[in-house]
Amino acid sequence: ATIMSPPSSEELQQGTATITCLANKGFPSDWSLSWKVDGSGSISWEESRSPVVLQNDGLYSWSSTLRLPADRWMKVGSVTCEATQGCQTMVSEPLRRVQCSQS
Repeated sequence: ATIMSPPSSEELQQGTATITCLANKGFPSDWSLSWKVDGSGSISWEESRSPVVLQNDGLYSWSSTLRLPADRWMKVGSVTCEATQGCQTMVSEPLRRVQCSQS
């Protein structure tokens, strides 16, 4: 499974959006995580991958982090995390940026 967590509002106020995609439940280390950013033609972002962790249940888990400026994040419609290995691809549910009214 791949699980994505969206940037926090505190973080956005500091000018950065960080999105983490966690691959767990037995993803071996030869899978690669890649990011698809909606309308990313003009968007550049940083990607960093965590080391692979062998969990107690003998399954591997690791994550990839996407970092982009908050103003770019405001223009993004959705972000998708893709796990691929050879011909197999697992795609996460797109993370859509929801317009929330600031309370």
